[in-house]
Amino acid sequence: MLRFMPVGDSMTIGSAGDHTWRYRIWQHLCATHDGPFTLVGPRETLYDPSTDAPTSYRYADPGFPRGHLAGWGEGWTHLAPLIGDAVRETRADVLLVSLGLIDLGFYTNPWQTAQNVRAFVAGARAAAPRVRMVVLPVVPNIRCAADDSFAAEVALFNELLAKAVADLDEPRSPLLLASVPPSYDLHRHTYDGTHPNPAGEHQIAAAFANALHQGWGVGAGYDG
Repeated sequence: MLRFMPVGDSMTIGSAGDHTWRYRIWQHLCATHDGPFTLVGPRETLYDPSTDAPTSYRYADPGFPRGHLAGWGEGWTHLAPLIGDAVRETRADVLLVSLGLIDLGFYTNPWQTAQNVRAFVAGARAAAPRVRMVVLPVVPNIRCAADDSFAAEVALFNELLAKAVADLDEPRSPLLLASVPPSYDLHRHTYDGTHPNPAGEHQIAAAFANALHQGWGVGAGYDG
């Protein structure tokens, strides 16, 4: 049984009523991956705007493995200290990680954020020396479009993230850097300039699925 753990911020946890990209990649792997697999994580809920807390189970389709380690407003700085226990608890084999926007927006500069990436990887490996990770760069949001200095910070962090992935990649615990979907469009793929709408969920799922397929032969390319 191959265990995938989605790890991320508000784009990954999703909001009440969403399918989430987690659901989209699960559907894709069901159709294209040979062998048993599941999604795991210590959390299962969606963010609920009415309570301003992760208290909702109101998925658009709840019929999938809903485990994850994601939180509204959480970043590398929040989840690096938690990843070791989460990996040990769930016996995750592959981490699908989308983090960084919150860090850069509120907590850490690009260099500090990159250091937290390295701490995250170290924590995951301390729990499972053969864990694999696919990491998505920060997808630019509406603030990047309106604030050149923030856009530059995001671009710099993505460069530092690529370097960290290259530095930390090793045969027994490989790392893959996914690609920001080239056709991702804030107006067509988000509902508020940041959070994915259904079309955006497919875009993010495709980024992870294509990395898994191209890098490790897992599943197939994503044409959804």
